[in-house]
Amino acid sequence: MIRAAFLIPLFPLLGYAILAPLGRRIGNPLAGWIATLLVAASFVTTIVVFVSLAGRAPRNRSYTQNWWTWFSVDRLHVTAGILVDPLSLTMALFVTGVSTLIHLYSIGYMEHDGQFPKFFMYLNLFVASMLLLVLGGNFVMTFLGWEGVGVCSYFLIAFWFDRPSAASAGKKAMIFNRIGDAGFLLAMFLIFERTGSLQYQTVFARLGLIGEPSLVAIALLLFLGAVGKSAQLPLYPWLADAMEGPTPVSALIHAATMVTAGVYLMCRINPILYRAPDAAHVVAIVGGLTAFLGATIACAQNDIKKILAYSTISQLGFMFMAAGVGAYVAAIFLMLTHAFYKALLFLGAGSVIHAMNDEQDTKAMGGLRKVMPITAITFMIAWLSIGGFPLLSGFWSKGDVLTNVYGFSPALYVLGALTAVLTAYYLGRCYMLVFSGEARWVEARPSGDGRGHGRLDPRDPSWVMTLPLVVLGFCSVFGGLINLPFHPNFVFLERWLNPVVGRTLFNPHLGTGAQVLFAVVDAVLALAGIALAFTLWRTAVNRPEIEPTFLQRAWYIDFGYDRLIARTSTVMAGVMSTVVDNKIIDGAVNGVASVFRTSGGVVRRVQTGYVRNYALGIMAGAVLLLAYVLTRTVS
Repeated sequence: MIRAAFLIPLFPLLGYAILAPLGRRIGNPLAGWIATLLVAASFVTTIVVFVSLAGRAPRNRSYTQNWWTWFSVDRLHVTAGILVDPLSLTMALFVTGVSTLIHLYSIGYMEHDGQFPKFFMYLNLFVASMLLLVLGGNFVMTFLGWEGVGVCSYFLIAFWFDRPSAASAGKKAMIFNRIGDAGFLLAMFLIFERTGSLQYQTVFARLGLIGEPSLVAIALLLFLGAVGKSAQLPLYPWLADAMEGPTPVSALIHAATMVTAGVYLMCRINPILYRAPDAAHVVAIVGGLTAFLGATIACAQNDIKKILAYSTISQLGFMFMAAGVGAYVAAIFLMLTHAFYKALLFLGAGSVIHAMNDEQDTKAMGGLRKVMPITAITFMIAWLSIGGFPLLSGFWSKGDVLTNVYGFSPALYVLGALTAVLTAYYLGRCYMLVFSGEARWVEARPSGDGRGHGRLDPRDPSWVMTLPLVVLGFCSVFGGLINLPFHPNFVFLERWLNPVVGRTLFNPHLGTGAQVLFAVVDAVLALAGIALAFTLWRTAVNRPEIEPTFLQRAWYIDFGYDRLIARTSTVMAGVMSTVVDNKIIDGAVNGVASVFRTSGGVVRRVQTGYVRNYALGIMAGAVLLLAYVLTRTVS
């Protein structure tokens, strides 16, 4: 059954192929159901392939399926095909599973949108691109999926392109990602120059032929690609603006697809990072700084989606910290659990926004727990899980990251621990403002399009939207069971991924006692953040003294980019246009043209158009030539 792996990306691609020409005729809601069922079929196929691969011995859990020779030029031979191994299949499982739930949720969320079929067409293409990215058997196939998710993110972030903010956000995401993609391309050029191949297995087998400086360059260039795609310092601002897209898009990008691509890439190239420790240290440090930065910004945001956006930036930082220290299993473990509770948070936020007529300001909400109990309970589960509440999935995965980070660098651990406290706090603050306290939404409020909709009557959404919330809530509670510490029989994920990352995996060499101590510390950190949020925000609405302007404005980093890069570039472009282009370049061209025009004007006076003048000229010339000849003869 493992040969059916090609169907995993094919099903959502088929959905795109159906909806592109026929979506309008199929209409709403059938177009949504077709897209959802095809992604669900991809999920079922992934499970079948997973069972087949798990039935093999660990050393044989790698299957390459070559489809055709894509192109062959001199030494460069690129095959279109996929690599099925524990890492790629783990990614495919949660991508297809979570995406299926988001598709189902979108049927209810987007039911009144005039572009309903087009939305699901883009969603299917997005999932197909992500699956191609994680299943690609070489760097070129991965890059093809890499660019696919980048293009789809532009389509979906700018889906409501008639809004200037959405159109701008789509362009911003595209530009920031192109910066990172340049690094990916340069890395591929260098890899081929040094190894003569772009196939993963061949490249990793020839790493001994590459010097450490080149390995460091390759790793850092690939990390630049990951920084753009996974929104790390300094290329993170696009992800916050990506909230302009429909909320299911935010859930898809933040939880299951695009932003996890960079973490996957770092785990995929673990043999390179192992041989280039300096580059790996850069990955860990950037991840730690991004995690802290994102958490501090999230503490001061009022837009419910912006809070979750900066939370994603922060959590991705945790994953890069783990990958940088060599704890690849911990990075994938956190990525899996994060997919569950971050998708749940975004879908819960979407339910709130849907019920509040597009209101996103948390300080204009409050008291929704009484009228939206399912949304409130599942949102609380997601908050407690991401905050690291004991025994929930986030407790185990984030604790695994922090434990490994401590074994590598105590200073980085302190930064991660502080970020963990902030995580529990800012999402607790979000929950309290939205679901607790007094209702602040009883007065009529305008929707996002500026039109009033009368008195609000929020309530839980229909079953197609609540069912994904319940399923994701269950996974957020029990997802940590796939990799429990303390006993080797319970580390299922580690044993599963061992054939891919086992040789390069960092081992902090901690005994059971130390692991228990770290678990206790993790619980204390989570409870401290939760208690702080409950104390400060259970009844209070406005606390400007703990929401400083520089955090509300995201440390002015995006503002600085705008002033130093965007506006400066605009001024420079104006100078180049008016001075360099118009006066220097055009002036030189126009000057040459003017010289020829003037000289032509002078010369053309000789051409009178009268035959007698030309005959007289010929005779005069003949006389002069005859005189010259006679003069020469006499002398």
